[in-house]
Amino acid sequence: MEEEEEAIGYLDKVLEDEDDSEPGTPTSPGSPFSASEKPMKPLKATATTSQPVLTLQQIETIFYKIQDIYEIHKEFYDNLCPKVQQWDSNITMGHLFQKLASQLGVYKAFVDNYKIALETAEKCSHSNNQFQKISEELKVKGPKDSKESHTSVTMEALLYKPIDRVTRSTLVLHDLLKHTPSDHPDYPLLQDALRISQNFLSSINEDIDPRRTAVTTPKGETRQLIKDGFLVELSEGSRKLRHVFLFTDVLLCAKLKKTAVGKHQQYDCKWYVPLADLVFPSPEESEHCPQVHVIPDHELEDMKMKISAIKSEVQKEKANKGQSRAIERLKKKMFENEFWLLLNSPAIPFRIHNRNGKSYLFLLSSDYERSEWREAIQKLQKKDLQAFVLSSVELQVLTGSCFKLRTVHNIPVTSNKDDDESPGLYGFLHVIVHSAKGFKQSANLYCTLEVDSFGYFVSKAKTRVFRDTTEPQWNEEFEIELEGSQSLRILCYEKCYDKTKLNKDNNEIVDKIMGKGQIQLDPQAVQTKNWHMDVIEMNGIKVEFSMKFTSRDMSLKRTPSKKQTGVFGVKISVVTKRERSKVPYIVRQCIEEVEKRGIEEVGIYRISGVATDIQALKAVFDANNKDILVMLSDMDINAIAGTLKLYFRELPEPLLTDRLYPAFMEGIALSDPAAKENCMMHLLRSLPDPNLITFLFLLEHLKRVAEKEPINKMSLHNLATVFGPTLLRPSEGESKGHLTLASDIWSHDVMAQVQVLLYYLQHPPISFTELKRNTLYFSTDV
Repeated sequence: MEEEEEAIGYLDKVLEDEDDSEPGTPTSPGSPFSASEKPMKPLKATATTSQPVLTLQQIETIFYKIQDIYEIHKEFYDNLCPKVQQWDSNITMGHLFQKLASQLGVYKAFVDNYKIALETAEKCSHSNNQFQKISEELKVKGPKDSKESHTSVTMEALLYKPIDRVTRSTLVLHDLLKHTPSDHPDYPLLQDALRISQNFLSSINEDIDPRRTAVTTPKGETRQLIKDGFLVELSEGSRKLRHVFLFTDVLLCAKLKKTAVGKHQQYDCKWYVPLADLVFPSPEESEHCPQVHVIPDHELEDMKMKISAIKSEVQKEKANKGQSRAIERLKKKMFENEFWLLLNSPAIPFRIHNRNGKSYLFLLSSDYERSEWREAIQKLQKKDLQAFVLSSVELQVLTGSCFKLRTVHNIPVTSNKDDDESPGLYGFLHVIVHSAKGFKQSANLYCTLEVDSFGYFVSKAKTRVFRDTTEPQWNEEFEIELEGSQSLRILCYEKCYDKTKLNKDNNEIVDKIMGKGQIQLDPQAVQTKNWHMDVIEMNGIKVEFSMKFTSRDMSLKRTPSKKQTGVFGVKISVVTKRERSKVPYIVRQCIEEVEKRGIEEVGIYRISGVATDIQALKAVFDANNKDILVMLSDMDINAIAGTLKLYFRELPEPLLTDRLYPAFMEGIALSDPAAKENCMMHLLRSLPDPNLITFLFLLEHLKRVAEKEPINKMSLHNLATVFGPTLLRPSEGESKGHLTLASDIWSHDVMAQVQVLLYYLQHPPISFTELKRNTLYFSTDV
């Protein structure tokens, strides 16, 4: 039974932790206790000699109750061991854990004495060189999977081990309960043991870490950790990942020290600024700061593709029960790539200045985080703070407390996530931002929408500015592409029209955040065909919005249409024949308008247009309304770009056809350049004429858009990412038996679709006439 095997696994772990015996010696109990006993026995032996290292009273104080704790665990271990070694499903052992939990009073006595024990040990170290040497490098048995048989710990760390054991035992109990059926006789006993352990832990929580209370502010108040997290610092021209800690009176920037296996991990302080001395430079002052070098979008997109490909390989290895070494190697490579992305994607500056001199610059992915850090610091600065300088000992103690106090433990990359954690949503999130209430005075207001992607947040959509109002009514719909997203953020801004603050080419956001909020994207809640309405509350402001989610495979599903009127959802050959044109009118008009006034628009084709505008354009094109040109000239350019994308998406079959899809996938995978060129050109020749002419027309347009990349930030790669999955798509029958995981659908197929379009975008100009002229010289085999 799987649950039973899991439970035995946890019990083995308990025994492994308890048993610290050397090979060949009789079984002896737990490392924290036998380890603590090891220095105690020889010290006791010397106490009665003419040259004692410590007096008996000092030994009793430092190792208070250790012998009793040792006996409790020896009894527990001796009773548990034979049960696990001769396991059968009828064995019960909940009573052993219950008894162990009931003896936690002995630990309470140990904890109450803990501070005195440490102080005594410290005094003895100062007055006795021999004891100082012993207490600085105590040898204890290393972890089972460690290469070293012994590892060194300090006396302080050793005395902390019994307390640490309670925490670990509580976690083991928690896991055991998860794998014990509720009708098993052990279940209520384990539940009782867990309850006792958790109550005990919460009662001594403040005592078990002396660092929590050892550090005080200059005013004598207890210094507390308010917020911490990983930020990218731009230091001496290069990006560094730092762990930043905001305490009640100081901001500390640290880096995790590289330590040997088994050694206690520690932080190294890079710099600190007392909050009394911390100021934020104004936008005007920021103008004189060094420019931030922004990594081109296509490089970030390339890296996302690599990560997705590795994820796909990991899934394949797991599905085929591949070697764990191969999986570990792939995960390591994935971590390196994700780490690069984490370092290089942030571009929003967050500047901090010490009024006594130095300035520091962090780069963040989202204005949301910048606002959170700024608000948390400003809230603390409202208190009566004093300037100070930390002595080296004070700084050491403060930095030493960071490891235990931190709330963010892992770098936010997916390779740090457990396998059973949600992979997030892949597909399209439709969001309507309706309205907002709660503003105290009239303002020019707009909202932006962000979703998480590859460990950081990306801004995906922005409403229009609603002028001079306290109750904006946007009612705008957006389609947001999700790449493993788990959260949606809405930020509400007041637009800044102050000419002196505008046109900053340094990613500065000068508009004022009025409110911000975040919601989890629960797959069950959003994966319905109906709209789900919600309200997000932020600083007294309420924003009303609706959303629904469409998975990637559903959103790009082609539905054969019998419709002969209109242009959307109608075969391209039918439309061109009816119009007596080579390229559908809708394609020509949208492209002409984008080239006239949208070719320098930042994020053209990537930024979502308002869905209601797109639907209005769709209706006039379908009706062949005579007002099309007037409407196009008045419409927001992102809506026109969105209409063009929607037209290609709604074709009954993709522009590059169902029939040729497998051949495109094979052709792009060829490694020989000449063979690839042959194949890829032959595939174009095999397309029906209306499809080919329209594709070549679109291709030349996208190349012209990419020429303006320095202004519009849209590279060939970005454009291929936007259009590739729309122009190429496996037929429904093929995709069904092909891939099951949502992340695989993204990483495997979409990557190849993007590469196909990118190949043609990077190719020298392709002429329809030349292609057709060469038809005779090539075999018709694909």
